[in-house]
Amino acid sequence: MNKAVTFITGLIAGVILTGILAMKMMPGMMLTTHESRYTTVEETCAALKTSIEANNWQSPATRNMTAAITKQGFTLDKQVSIVELCNARYAGDVLATNPEVSTLMPCAWGVYEGNDGKIYITGMNMGLMAKIFGGNIAKVMGGSVADDEAKMLTPVIAE
Repeated sequence: MNKAVTFITGLIAGVILTGILAMKMMPGMMLTTHESRYTTVEETCAALKTSIEANNWQSPATRNMTAAITKQGFTLDKQVSIVELCNARYAGDVLATNPEVSTLMPCAWGVYEGNDGKIYITGMNMGLMAKIFGGNIAKVMGGSVADDEAKMLTPVIAE
């Protein structure tokens, strides 16, 4: 009886510890960050837009978050922008089976000035996101979308 209680207590403690570790690690795993080869947010956003369109995707908008926040009476010390990207074929493929993920579309990259003065590009980790959702989302987002995003980022990120 004593061994069973010890085993169950250890099992419960292991599950709780695993859950805590997963919750602590998950935010860092959900995002991928790359240093830009460019020296300003504006140059990086322009280069991303060019690369997005060169890879047969669309970039419906670039949003200057610093300016938008300033208009509302708040300030950011650093430049932050969002570059949207979309591929209608992939979006249609995913939305046909999973319209609830429309909240994640279009895809976007954050472009910002870090505390070290360098420019960074951050996006969702499509491979991990795909695994979490599974099914058709895993097939499209974890395959074609992740591959295309890597191609689009290559000419923009620092070596």
